[in-house]
Amino acid sequence: MSLDRRLIAAALAPAVGLALWAAGGIALLAAAIGPEARDRVAEAVLPLVESHGALVFLWWFLAAAGAGLLMRRLYAAHVEAPARLADAIRVSAGDASAPPIVPQGSAATRAVAEAVNALAAQRSALQADMARLVAEASRNVALQRDQLAALMAELQQSVIVLNLEGRILLYNARARALFGRLSQAPGGAGGAELIGLGRSIHAVIDRALIAHARETIERRIARGDARASARFVTTTPLGHLIQVLIAPVRTAGEGGGALTGFVLLLEDITDEYEALSRQDRRWLDLSEASRASFASMQAALDMLDYPDLEPADREQFQAVVRDEVGAMSQRLTALAADASQDVMARWPLQDMLGADLVAAAAQRIAAETGCEAITEEVDPELWLSVDSFALIKALSFLAGRLKEANGAPGLALRLAPAGGRAHLDLAWRGTETAGFAGWPSSPMQAGDSLSPLSVRDVVERHGGELWVERARDGSGAAFRFLLPVASGAAHEVPAPGESRPAYYDFDLFAASEQSRDSDDRPLTEIAYTVFDTETTGLDPAGGDEILQIGATRIVNGRLLATECFDQLVDPGRSIPEAGIAVHGIRPEMVRGKPRLAAVLPAFRAFTEDTVLVGHNVAFDMRFLTLKEEATGVRFDQPVLDTLLLASVVHPGEDSHNLEAMAKRLGVEVSGRHTALGDALVTADIFLRLLPLLRARGILTLGQARAAAQSSYYARLRY
Repeated sequence: MSLDRRLIAAALAPAVGLALWAAGGIALLAAAIGPEARDRVAEAVLPLVESHGALVFLWWFLAAAGAGLLMRRLYAAHVEAPARLADAIRVSAGDASAPPIVPQGSAATRAVAEAVNALAAQRSALQADMARLVAEASRNVALQRDQLAALMAELQQSVIVLNLEGRILLYNARARALFGRLSQAPGGAGGAELIGLGRSIHAVIDRALIAHARETIERRIARGDARASARFVTTTPLGHLIQVLIAPVRTAGEGGGALTGFVLLLEDITDEYEALSRQDRRWLDLSEASRASFASMQAALDMLDYPDLEPADREQFQAVVRDEVGAMSQRLTALAADASQDVMARWPLQDMLGADLVAAAAQRIAAETGCEAITEEVDPELWLSVDSFALIKALSFLAGRLKEANGAPGLALRLAPAGGRAHLDLAWRGTETAGFAGWPSSPMQAGDSLSPLSVRDVVERHGGELWVERARDGSGAAFRFLLPVASGAAHEVPAPGESRPAYYDFDLFAASEQSRDSDDRPLTEIAYTVFDTETTGLDPAGGDEILQIGATRIVNGRLLATECFDQLVDPGRSIPEAGIAVHGIRPEMVRGKPRLAAVLPAFRAFTEDTVLVGHNVAFDMRFLTLKEEATGVRFDQPVLDTLLLASVVHPGEDSHNLEAMAKRLGVEVSGRHTALGDALVTADIFLRLLPLLRARGILTLGQARAAAQSSYYARLRY
């Protein structure tokens, strides 16, 4: 902690003043009484000073100490307290949600604090009224926004909206899932290093492709084409083929208005391309093999035309024809089977809650057969990936056959998870199963006509299986379907307070195309990556290693809590018990996790084109810089430290640790001593520091860096 020189001066001032006062009085007396009198006084006083001088010094020291303590109290009441009050008032002025000011210091200072609290309360009430009025006036806008968010969330295509610089200002969940598949990160980013508000699309799609598509669109617009668009296919480092349709976003006006950005529709066509390639290879193989077979058969038939051919030779040539015909038949059968598998694999399946499927099936069975099918043991949280229409039709068909065979079979439907898949049972009373085995292969009845599909076809379309399962107690049996379950990622419940994630920021439409030096950029226009690390210890140069990296992003003054990086790291060494008590990361939690050399490239990609922010960030940066030579990953972006910035805007505060800052600024602390939790708290603190910096005239990144370097804490080294 820095020493307050003004406090030291105030405490020493009385002692120095008393000494100077006494020395001045002695000098004045000596000048007034003349030389002879001074000699007589000296002869009389010096023996007393030698014998009792300590008593005089003690008297002076006590007086000086008492005066110093009095000055210390006066300084605290009339200098420190007003300074802290000024800091608290700045916080309150910049953030209406800041906590009330704690009155301290002199009676006048406490009265000022109470008056400021009263004004803050009135302002909060006024802002609440204004917020209510704005909310009422914005209801239609909010409705349209929610409708857009719902539409984007439910679209089956990956949609991304770009500004003219190629920076992302909107994307939907499908796009995020697509980029997750394209990610080379070991799991901490899951695509967040590729897609995010304010990020450049050029991290995935080559800049030249976008530029060429843009030129094509602009030429079509110039020709008056009202539906100008461009389409291209690109590859990714992991070998995915991505088909991109790009269309312009234009302002309203005559002729379509000015071009402001682009909409991208993306589709991963890798599987489709591979299926078509397999089909082409099969046809090519069939053509080549058939050509040889036809040649052999033609030669054999030509020989069979000879009338004097020996019987043995004739039999031999006939065998050649039979063998080649059989081989061609086998090849055609194999081709048909492979093609059928491809069709099954490409059959459109949709995610559906299992309980809804069972309820719909029970309703259909009752409507078509007149038999009630009760539902038993249905897992309420199990999602399936199914063709619900075909599957319900298959269940209804089997229920009808059971009614024909057993009269009143006592049907029941059950659904349960089974080792990564699901068991769907159509059960009935009785153990007689004679003839049931042929039902799944029979064409299903569809009204008065037969369906070309069988139950077995429906099962194969799902990549599943079907068999008859007998009850252990002999009370009945069931047709058991083995079905695929849906991916859980599509059904995650949003965090409390968020009806939909913030995947859009239309303010980015206004981003300038002209790049500026980073130090000249306003703090409010910069994208930030706020990060934190958990480590095995506090000595980066002495062998301690990173255990966890957590980060989030701030774009356009908004904290994007949905765009996070969170990765545990195998440190390659033991974790001290003292550290486990702080961060809670035990050895078994990092066992099998990637090493830092595999994590840092993905984290570097996540931080691309952003300013790094951290609390006491010199400590975290020291760990990263020590790994530059070993990993080849360098973090050369500008860096801001909330510790240094807080000491600039609150110079009178005793503590600038994370908890103290959060309490002063009204930030809720959660997830403390986890990398991502601390990063989120730091991000919230940083956002609340920005208006306080602005109030001190610190508007640009360069000004913030210069102010931070002037802080006492900037002298600390790791």
